[in-house]
Amino acid sequence: MRKNNTNSANVEHPEVTVDVLIFTISDNKLKIILTKRGKDPFKGYWALPGVFVNMNESLLDAASRALKEKTGVEIEKVYLEQLYTFGELSKNSKSRVVTVAYFVLSNNYKLTPIKSPSVRELNLFSVNRLPELAFNHKMIIKKAVDRLRSKIEYSNIVLGLLPEKFRLSDMQKTYEIILNAKLDKRNFRKKMLGLKLLQPVGEKDLQGAHRPAMLYRFISKKTILFD
Repeated sequence: MRKNNTNSANVEHPEVTVDVLIFTISDNKLKIILTKRGKDPFKGYWALPGVFVNMNESLLDAASRALKEKTGVEIEKVYLEQLYTFGELSKNSKSRVVTVAYFVLSNNYKLTPIKSPSVRELNLFSVNRLPELAFNHKMIIKKAVDRLRSKIEYSNIVLGLLPEKFRLSDMQKTYEIILNAKLDKRNFRKKMLGLKLLQPVGEKDLQGAHRPAMLYRFISKKTILFD
């Protein structure tokens, strides 16, 4: 039997990165957190927070590290889901990189200064008005937005963008912002209450100029699929 004398140490291997897409609602818009790169390649360009995966960590651990180091977000406090693995060949890169993307939903994200040599600035951008982006990040963001818009039609994933207690009108507004469409109030309320995903908390929202409204919360914090 012929032996394979190829030294695996001399064989080139793809590098693996994890990118995180953090979505939040701000100023009645669906926004995403981007970092301005402080290093080449694409120095000075806006990009998704991301890290190279270390040999001793899982993909989820790498996603947690990217969140903490690049944005200050703690993974335990947000909804996180793996989006897709991107491995297309790039003519603009000297190395072969495979990227695993995760998307995160946060209902109360606040920008905080980040001390990282690879991050010059951190900011929120509307998904409809993105700056010039590094790498293939525009395509990744589009796929994530499409996934989010699709999933809110058949799951309660929107829970990641709402506070613990909320009015049904707040929930409807969140749906409208994500879908970029106006929804019928009566039909929306009937559908949401009929799914048995919500329960009244026994108190009303008395703040603001609007009339007092019943507050609700999700019965479960787990993502549930529905027809």
